[in-house]
Amino acid sequence: MKRIKSLASKGLIASIAALFAVAAGAASVQDEMTRDAIEKRIEPLGQHYVAGENGDQQQAASGDPRSGQAVYDQFCAACHTSGVMGAPKLNNESDWEPRLAQGMETVLRHAVEGYNAMPPKGTCSDCSEDEIQAAIDYMIEDI
Repeated sequence: MKRIKSLASKGLIASIAALFAVAAGAASVQDEMTRDAIEKRIEPLGQHYVAGENGDQQQAASGDPRSGQAVYDQFCAACHTSGVMGAPKLNNESDWEPRLAQGMETVLRHAVEGYNAMPPKGTCSDCSEDEIQAAIDYMIEDI
């Protein structure tokens, strides 16, 4: 009994009662809302992209390989557009010349296995060697 008086004097019981009153009021407001109004109220404000959804799944399901440009745009552009950590830039002859001098087989092996700062397959873990080759071909096509 002494503890209840102590809690009452601190206003804790009044705070709990107020919390229940608010919750009960919110429930009654929700009861008055139509299902459509509730769905409208909680609908997402935006969308996000998850790799493998939509077109990516359709393309993968069709079995068609991705184009060199598609692979480049999704997986390679982040580093090869600006030359991050020494990555050869798109269609930049001076960047690609020493690499191509080693032979395309070596360039492809480095791209598939990873080389220096480049991770294996440039983070495209589900790319085939043909898709990686197509991306390389796209990056050097105007040299």
